[in-house]
Amino acid sequence: MSELGSMGGLFSTTVLYALACGVAVGGGLALLLIAVRGLPAKPDHEKQKASERANELIRFAGQRGSLAAGVGLVVLLLTRWAVLGIAAGILVFFWDRLFGGAAEERAAMKRVEALASWTESLRDTIAGAVGLEQAIPASARAAAPVLRPHLDALVDRLRSRTPLPEALQQLADEIDDASADIIVAALILNARLRGPGLRQVLGALAKSAREEVDMRQRVMAQRASTRRSVQIVVAVSVAFVLGLSIFNREFVEPYGDPVGQLVLACVCGLFALGFLWLRKLSTIETPERFLVRDESSVQFVRPRTPAAAGVQAGVQTAPGAAPGAVLGAPQQSPFQSEEGGRR
Repeated sequence: MSELGSMGGLFSTTVLYALACGVAVGGGLALLLIAVRGLPAKPDHEKQKASERANELIRFAGQRGSLAAGVGLVVLLLTRWAVLGIAAGILVFFWDRLFGGAAEERAAMKRVEALASWTESLRDTIAGAVGLEQAIPASARAAAPVLRPHLDALVDRLRSRTPLPEALQQLADEIDDASADIIVAALILNARLRGPGLRQVLGALAKSAREEVDMRQRVMAQRASTRRSVQIVVAVSVAFVLGLSIFNREFVEPYGDPVGQLVLACVCGLFALGFLWLRKLSTIETPERFLVRDESSVQFVRPRTPAAAGVQAGVQTAPGAAPGAVLGAPQQSPFQSEEGGRR
């Protein structure tokens, strides 16, 4: 009995309020510290992605917000539990994000397959002794519908006298895919260096893209049954809880007081962590993009090695030399210049 009394004192309303106040004060101090110290500045491409995600979230909230609010209100009226109503609304709001993803994976596979087809078409067009500027418009006509708008925009830029590397960089930004970055990077290098071997490179890239599509199809087929099982488990659990709260009120009566609501919130939190874990397991991790746009030029986001730093330092102006002099370049001797003046 004494243990029960101590547990009741530990989970009393006063103690819970004190814990909530402590969490609020700690969170406020953490936010104040962040506001004083500030956060590191983000690059421009990360800011653009953040703004796009915010706009997408606003559109998603407009579509799902009313439905989630309605379901949460219905659950609240049936069970008279505020925690369960809020949890039901959140579950409906993030249902596609937690238990969906199949449509996104199919769209990604279609995009990679379209990239492979376009790369093969570009390779075959270049085989006819055609330059890259002429091969891109010819291959864009037979491109897949997923890539057709982006390739049409690329052709329009080339017709408006946009430099080919700049137009290709804009194409990579529009597609926004790591697989496209590899193909576009090869095209940019060829557009700048005009070296041989582009056909072999495009063939290898197209083969790699085909293998990636096959791998994603196998993984998606294996995870489809797991995703369906998770959805069934979630639906049965929610229906069981609602059925008990409606038809057998006495059995779940302890959840009606504040302590019971706190316990129910902990249970819902555990379920949410389990759903997030399952969602992470069912997501295919793709590499991040490495070809990003800088304010002045195209950069490859990779750690700088000492060798690269040495090469970059090797093109700097020598101290005390003329403004146009470059390290490593042969410089004219003052005696040679004087001798040339005498001649």
